[in-house]
Amino acid sequence: MSNLAIIPARGGSKRIPKKNIKHFLGKPIIAYSIEAAQNSLIFDEVMVSTDDSEIAKTAKIYGADVPFERSEKNANDFAVLANVVLEVIEQYADRGKYFENVCCLLPTAPFVNSDKLKEAYHKFSEESYDSLFPVIEFSFPIQRALKINNNKVSMVWEEHLNSRSQDLESRYHDSGQFYWLKTNTFLEQKKLFTENSGSLIISSLEAQDIDTETDWKLAEMKYKMMLHENNF
Repeated sequence: MSNLAIIPARGGSKRIPKKNIKHFLGKPIIAYSIEAAQNSLIFDEVMVSTDDSEIAKTAKIYGADVPFERSEKNANDFAVLANVVLEVIEQYADRGKYFENVCCLLPTAPFVNSDKLKEAYHKFSEESYDSLFPVIEFSFPIQRALKINNNKVSMVWEEHLNSRSQDLESRYHDSGQFYWLKTNTFLEQKKLFTENSGSLIISSLEAQDIDTETDWKLAEMKYKMMLHENNF
């Protein structure tokens, strides 16, 4: 069974300049994703899809392949992740290379390690999902969400006005870290999330959205906490 790790890292980050190669506790943040994929020993190839020469250089230093440059249409602010993955698969196909599965691993996911990738891969394979990704439980029941209209607050779902939190079903959100995909199904549906998608539940301490400088600082704090708890 052949597996490809795709790390999508365009160069046009605006809120955090050079985000994908900015140093996170001593090394470029993309290095964590590259090393996690390499150390898992489950990939035939670990590649970075980028339009930026500096990112490409950094990726190669840490051992990733950069076999081709990302197209301009998939490097702008409106490009979606599925199209980036599709482009990579098609570029490899043009070169006569095919992978049964691909894992799209985001470049700003330092909490991902090789064990997590392997755990997700085994569940993805053994339970025959078309895709699988890590999810996190919402910390507060979303059924009791509020909305504000004309400066007045009200329930989004009035039927849960008096519901006890412990009686409400758990809800989850995408952790934004990685996506295992069956190549054939992805080529048919061109979606990361299908009717046959599975999940790996992780804690909120194992992930952090990094969109602002504040997010970055929070991620570093959580990472240090994780290292301390694991005695690394």
